[in-house]
Amino acid sequence: MPQPYPGGRHELGQNFLVDPMVIADIERLVARTTGPIVEIGPGDGAVTLPLSRSGRPITAVEIDPRRVCRLERRTPENVSVVNADALRFRFPRHPHVIVGNLPFHLTTSILRRLLAETGWHAAVLLVQWEVARRRAGVGGASLLTASWWPWYEFEVHSRVPARSFRPVPSVDGGLLTMVRRGTPLVADRARYQDFVRQVFTGRGRGLREILHRSGRIDGRRSATGCAPAACRRTRCRRI
Repeated sequence: MPQPYPGGRHELGQNFLVDPMVIADIERLVARTTGPIVEIGPGDGAVTLPLSRSGRPITAVEIDPRRVCRLERRTPENVSVVNADALRFRFPRHPHVIVGNLPFHLTTSILRRLLAETGWHAAVLLVQWEVARRRAGVGGASLLTASWWPWYEFEVHSRVPARSFRPVPSVDGGLLTMVRRGTPLVADRARYQDFVRQVFTGRGRGLREILHRSGRIDGRRSATGCAPAACRRTRCRRI
């Protein structure tokens, strides 16, 4: 059988996972979930093949047509390999789980796409270490995380050394899980996210001044009672 291409294509931002311990960690996290799996960026199947042994239906979304052909020949019948861009792929509407080693330069774009999707209920993602920390609110929440906290739980599980990839990237990775809440903490998503956007981008020093300048409070009221839960629980960061 021909050997897989060494490493990923630079123009596609491909850094393939080669560390068996990290692959085993992903398997354990996915095993906690149920239902069909959609894998983003399977590459040569380092994660796809171990996951396929569970018998669960897997749709592997790969942008590189050369690797699609190679992976199709290596996977069992419960795996469907699709040549598509994850940013344009039509995700299923039925409940499913997302798994992926995301291209580092597209992480935020893909996360924004996933968070706006309605079908999946859990995601196990390998992203840059700092992105994983920010999404989980470690050291302060970002605008993206705070905007979606009422609908998802974010958790960073482990740091993945750069040497776990081929080619070796310039930064470490991190294993991140996102789980959709059974009952959202906020009913009106549009109004809440507009409120959070004003908090993060508004002028002023401190939450009280920002809300006062935005017209949300009259300056005599305490900002604590009307602040978003995500901003009350952790120090907000404007990045």
